[in-house]
Amino acid sequence: MNFTPLLAQIRANQQASQSLLRQARVLLCLGDRALLCLFAMQAMESATVLGAVTCAQEAMVVVEQQRPSLVLLSDQLEQGNGIALVEWLKTHHPETRVLLLVAQVQRQHAIQRAMDACCDGIVLQSRFGSGAMLAALHAVSGGGIYIDKTLRDGFRQGDGHAGPLEPLTERERQVLQEVAYGDSNQEIGQTLYLSSDTVKTHLGHVLRKLPARDRTQAALRGVRWGLIEWPDELAPG
Repeated sequence: MNFTPLLAQIRANQQASQSLLRQARVLLCLGDRALLCLFAMQAMESATVLGAVTCAQEAMVVVEQQRPSLVLLSDQLEQGNGIALVEWLKTHHPETRVLLLVAQVQRQHAIQRAMDACCDGIVLQSRFGSGAMLAALHAVSGGGIYIDKTLRDGFRQGDGHAGPLEPLTERERQVLQEVAYGDSNQEIGQTLYLSSDTVKTHLGHVLRKLPARDRTQAALRGVRWGLIEWPDELAPG
């Protein structure tokens, strides 16, 4: 593919990505050393990069010692299993946002494991330049979710729950949709003309009805069960 016509847009999206990461404490854990160096150089322009590692065990040490807010990792590492690392992160540090880069779409079983573990974002490496990475960072950094559109068919399968314990009201669906986009309670309130306290109340009802332990799991189940739409993709980058 000839990316030359997209270079200006890619540069603009790189700047937008840096803006999204400005307050982030990032751990990079990638099996590809060239990709690791590229992400490290870009992230260091705006975010606090706590570590850049290639092995799962090294990542676990940094997480325990430094408590990153965002972990960007790949499914294939030099040592260890990237999917198992996602599961460990979401079990032991569920507040940590996790964005997974997947090398091959054919690894459906592994990808499904990451989805079931409530991974916040999953992007195919081959889709860099399509807008997927910026869209994922936008959603994940704001507390929303992002699953690459080429992986979504399998995501509709069940997760062990039949559906909501109670139907969501229209307003609750609207709040949940904005959560999936990665908007804060204040931003949701501005969009829906509600106070932050009212948004918090609606979100509490959503968590109880789905049931979900947090915003991420609520958004994942909302998308899985067809209660809300997928977040729109952004421009190339």
